[in-house]
Amino acid sequence: MATKPPPPVEEFAPESLEKMAYAVVSEIETQEPNDRARLGYHVWAWLRERKGTLEEAVIAAGSRTKLGRSDVIGVIRKRLAEKGVKE
Repeated sequence: MATKPPPPVEEFAPESLEKMAYAVVSEIETQEPNDRARLGYHVWAWLRERKGTLEEAVIAAGSRTKLGRSDVIGVIRKRLAEKGVKE
């Protein structure tokens, strides 16, 4: 039985919300890579819909980080401000 190679991974456009959300959380140390991906997803959902607060998005992610929750929120806020996003 022959196997086919996996399809290529398509990157998000550099200016997309998805790319921004995952870039914002890329430097936050987490216990597992999936924790960072989940945090990035919740930040992306918050950016897309603006429902609730950024704090609620971070809490909903439930990511296990090596920083305290307030530090994680501070890092995300700072990185979003650098990219011109206001709350």
